Amino acid sequence: MSQPVLEIENLQTHFFTDRGQIPAVDGVTITVNKGEVLGIVGESGCGKSVTSLSVMKLVPNPPGKIVGGSIKFKGEDLVLASEKRMREIRGNEIAMIFQEPMTSLNPVYTIGDQIGEAIRLHMKVGKKEALGRAVEMLKRVGIPRAEGIVREYPHQLSGGMRQRVMIAMAMACNPELLIADEPTTALDVTIQAQILDLMRHVNKESGTAILLITHDLGVVAEMCHRVVVMYAGNVVEEGDVRTILKEPKHPYTIGLLNSLPKLEVSQERLYSIPGNVPIPGSIQMGCRFSPRCEQADDKCRTQMPELKTVGANHRARCWMT
Repeated sequence: MSQPVLEIENLQTHFFTDRGQIPAVDGVTITVNKGEVLGIVGESGCGKSVTSLSVMKLVPNPPGKIVGGSIKFKGEDLVLASEKRMREIRGNEIAMIFQEPMTSLNPVYTIGDQIGEAIRLHMKVGKKEALGRAVEMLKRVGIPRAEGIVREYPHQLSGGMRQRVMIAMAMACNPELLIADEPTTALDVTIQAQILDLMRHVNKESGTAILLITHDLGVVAEMCHRVVVMYAGNVVEEGDVRTILKEPKHPYTIGLLNSLPKLEVSQERLYSIPGNVPIPGSIQMGCRFSPRCEQADDKCRTQMPELKTVGANHRARCWMT
């Protein structure tokens, strides 16, 4: 097993609201090894994005706060790191690609200025050298006429081009870990395939570890080495991609896979998991998936199962396994 680059241990990120304390992430443990692509999947509201924002310490405070656990990056606990230290790490050693690039790019600065700012900040180079590096990065992510694009503004580019700019910006300082929060959600399928190819190339060429957050199991099958399935702020199953897709153990993972359309089967109606993801903290006892689970019994409703080993490099949080 290669060296872990990121070790999240029993992470608890809560939001303090008028309705009380909401545990958006409640005891999550995840390890990302050097050079691997780890996928995190689950429905909206399961805590995927809050987990990634916690790693970057970008959870808005108030109302959000990390109240427990540790986030170790190369052995250093980021939960204890100062804001000054986090500014040194963000964009340099850990970079993040957000779901909608238009909300991450500043509309009043050129593309070259925005990529160059990170390069000047972390690499301590001049403006001219930083602009040259920005052009080089844009070429690496497949943007044509990069010399012209650096002088343009975000609104002048298409969605796919903006996402490539975000990847160029993220990779400009050769980070060891890239966090991609649903980077292809708003893009059409052809651009989506290009962005995934680009991320795969970045992983193989630079050895950059990638934490890929998505709800698309097709993307996971294509991109990831291992996968973590989250539900209601918890990890419910984890293992290598082939095992999870071929031999899922947790009823939630099975439900997610059953909801995918199958070309070889004629279906009038796609399967869907009954019910909705619960409001974090609303289920006080038992398995959090039990209200939606067809196999649940009294033990499931009263006792929370542990994440236990069910095979080689395969763990699941279920009493039925």
